[in-house]
Amino acid sequence: MNIRVTIEGHRVDATLNDSATARDFAALLPLALNLSDFHETEKIADLPRRLFTSGAPDAAEAKPGDLTYYAPWGNLALFYRGSGSSDAGLIILGSVHGDTERLATATKVTIETAS
Repeated sequence: MNIRVTIEGHRVDATLNDSATARDFAALLPLALNLSDFHETEKIADLPRRLFTSGAPDAAEAKPGDLTYYAPWGNLALFYRGSGSSDAGLIILGSVHGDTERLATATKVTIETAS
C-alpha cells in the first residue's frame, strides 16, 4: 500500500508491506502525530491504540527510512539512522522513500493514504 508521509511540511512517499500489522496500521490513517527523539536514531510517536501483531514477521535490523511498530510500548517508530541491532518487539511496517534525514529534527508528522 502506498502512503504519504509529511515531515514538517515536506511530503515524501512511503510504502507499507502486506503484513497484518501494517494493514491494521493503515486502518488508523490519516494520522497527525507529535514526535520525540529516541537514541538519536529514530523518532517515536504514540498511536491511538495498539496494533494487531499476531503472525507478525520476525524482527529485523531497522534501516534509515523504516516505518516500524514497537509492540512492547505500542508506539510508531520512524528511523532516520540504522538501529544497529534487531529487537524482538520491533515490527517493520514499511519504508519511507526519500530524505529521511529530515526526520532528525522533525517534531510533527502526518501520515495518510496516497491517492
